[in-house]
Amino acid sequence: CAPADRAGVMSYVGNASDAAKIRRLEEQRRVSALEVEKQKEKLAAESDKSHIVAFASSKSEAIDAAASAASVGLQTKAQFAEKRAAVKQTLEAEAKARETADETLKAKEKDKKRKKQKKDAKAKLSFADDEEEFGGEDCDDASASAKRTKFATVGKNPTVDTNFLPDRDRENAELAEREGLKMAYVERTNRVKAELLEITFSYWDGGGHRRKCEVLKGDTIGAFLGKARDALSGEFRELRHATGDGLMYIKEDLIMPHNVSFHDLIVNKARGKSGPLFHFDVHDDVRVMGGGAAVEKDESHAGKVIHRTWYDKNKHIFPASRWEVWEPGKSYGGYTIHGSEVNG
Repeated sequence: CAPADRAGVMSYVGNASDAAKIRRLEEQRRVSALEVEKQKEKLAAESDKSHIVAFASSKSEAIDAAASAASVGLQTKAQFAEKRAAVKQTLEAEAKARETADETLKAKEKDKKRKKQKKDAKAKLSFADDEEEFGGEDCDDASASAKRTKFATVGKNPTVDTNFLPDRDRENAELAEREGLKMAYVERTNRVKAELLEITFSYWDGGGHRRKCEVLKGDTIGAFLGKARDALSGEFRELRHATGDGLMYIKEDLIMPHNVSFHDLIVNKARGKSGPLFHFDVHDDVRVMGGGAAVEKDESHAGKVIHRTWYDKNKHIFPASRWEVWEPGKSYGGYTIHGSEVNG
């Protein structure tokens, strides 16, 4: 029997199961056709919004991906090759356009930078603009360039005093001269410190025992006391187990610190209560009596080397009662011999 025609189904000679199968296949084709149409509309909308975007890691893969995205449904090899060539051409055109745009932007930036440098150069002190203004606008480029070159070499006026202005060459010369003077002073000072100095001293244990010792001018009081102990330890038993720190040096009624050097005393011309601290030889006192006052000349006395234990026991008795620690820069007034007598 032949079933009736229905919705695009042509007459077919067969049984009822064949007709049902035909209707099911037709429905599937209709659904597939609708999906294809939707996919085409979607691709058309995306192509209108933006260019083809390739997410592949290389140029060939990008072209293949773009060609695959543009091809939907079954196509022949020739159609796919044609679309792939079109996609490749489109991608190359876009890449070339980007390169051209980048080169144009770089050229604009370079030209802008050159104009700025030229403007900054013109802003500096120059007489070229004045000459061009007075010379008119008819001068050719060669003459203008010659004028700019001529006036660009103009320096400062040699008749103007510029000593008040910063001058790197002058500052470097002054620095070199200062360093040279410093080195010369240090060398001269070291040479003086290396000279020998004879110290006349008296070991005081209630009575005087005068001795002499040679030291360098650069030695300190502590170094001198160490040498004095070595020279006296064979004669005085109490010094055999003593150290330099256990001794004291008394000069002109002042207790000298161990860290003071003889060179410092000589250079500063330090003075004590009863005489100068920078003379280490001994002169007899010449005292002229007159008007009830004793006058002492600028002469030195032998310094005393004492044991610190002796000083602790007798510091309340004359002459230890007059001794005090020396302070640099302190003025001790006129020379005094006995607490109340002042000698000039």
